[in-house]
Amino acid sequence: MTMKSLLFTKTHEWVQFLEESTVRVGLTDYAQKELGDLVFVNLPEVGDEVTAEEGFADVESVKAVSNVYSPVTGTVKAVNEELLDQPELINSEPYETWFIEIENVSEQVELLSEDEYENFIKEEE
Repeated sequence: MTMKSLLFTKTHEWVQFLEESTVRVGLTDYAQKELGDLVFVNLPEVGDEVTAEEGFADVESVKAVSNVYSPVTGTVKAVNEELLDQPELINSEPYETWFIEIENVSEQVELLSEDEYENFIKEEE
């Protein structure tokens, strides 16, 4: 997967549209670098409802526990179970490692292109 096929949020999640109303969500490279080595991930269950701009998961690093925010409102279709045993995948392959797939997407936060996201990070620093 290339970054060109992804969209980004201002809370540092990436979004990949699989179908018109189904997306896959992960954490950006910037986010994983800021968090440090991840040691635990808490994920929702298939069938759970998620709401745009609200936390759906949390990640624990050696530094802190942080929320992962949903970029869309919808229903959890799939959960990446690999993360439960290997949270470090987020550090080593942030753009290959997804957290959840969400279907029946009804609304979404503002999504940024790769260039817009990189400019946003520069402005934040």
